[in-house]
Amino acid sequence: MAKKVDKYLGKKMSRSEPPNFSGQHLMHNKRLINEIVNKSQVSKQDLVLELGAGEGALTTILSEKARKVLAVEYDEKFVDKLEQIPANNIKIIHNDILRISLPKEPFIVVSNIPYAITTNIMKMLLNNPNNKLERAFIVMEKGASKRFTASIVRDSYVMAWRMWFDLKVERSISRECFSPPPKVDSALLSIRRKKSPLVPYRNKNALHLLLSFGLKYPNAPIEQILKAIFTVPQAKKARQAIKCEPEKTVKSLSAQQWAILTETLVRYVPRNKWPKQRKK
Repeated sequence: MAKKVDKYLGKKMSRSEPPNFSGQHLMHNKRLINEIVNKSQVSKQDLVLELGAGEGALTTILSEKARKVLAVEYDEKFVDKLEQIPANNIKIIHNDILRISLPKEPFIVVSNIPYAITTNIMKMLLNNPNNKLERAFIVMEKGASKRFTASIVRDSYVMAWRMWFDLKVERSISRECFSPPPKVDSALLSIRRKKSPLVPYRNKNALHLLLSFGLKYPNAPIEQILKAIFTVPQAKKARQAIKCEPEKTVKSLSAQQWAILTETLVRYVPRNKWPKQRKK
């Protein structure tokens, strides 16, 4: 039987505290569920983290493929159903998704997540490249998947993810595949860690500061932003290095160009002259 472990990951949440998300939309299309698991290429060597396990439709299939499944679920009635799954390699974490700690060993995420906390979940998984996430296959609201993979990026954290991970929309998913059906269509987003990161993990803080500063002004000319960070000679060399015309806007910069600017910042600008942390 699936084993319930309230404190397996992170701090236990008081039963008096409400969850930080609204109801989940449960997948009921068995063909779709099997397709998602097959795309994830889960094997008997893998530890799988499932965020928002619901009634266990995906959990059951994952348990047949994986070495171990960590099924995170807050709703008591769903936890009761998860406990009935006849598998010994499932650990049920009865907790709020955003309060768990990620596994300390390499892991894969395969999940149909609560849409209301999509961005927060993505930040939890991708903001720190030093974690042990290898890849992920996540069902989410289609609009969110488009924002995370758009050619023009306005959110600094989305651009930062692209330094360390490849994000791709694998397929669209009709709202009719869920119960209750959401108001919008969904998509399957794949995430794979890059073999060669564009920015070294040790420079992640410099990257976050640079992106946070630069993308505050997405429509500003690149030359204006460069001169706010670098000396005039440094700004000229940086613009030549990214091979970009001065009148181009900040939002037009690619991940590769931001990576070059981050290297320039780390190499030539004293730390006390770096852009300041953006106030929340």
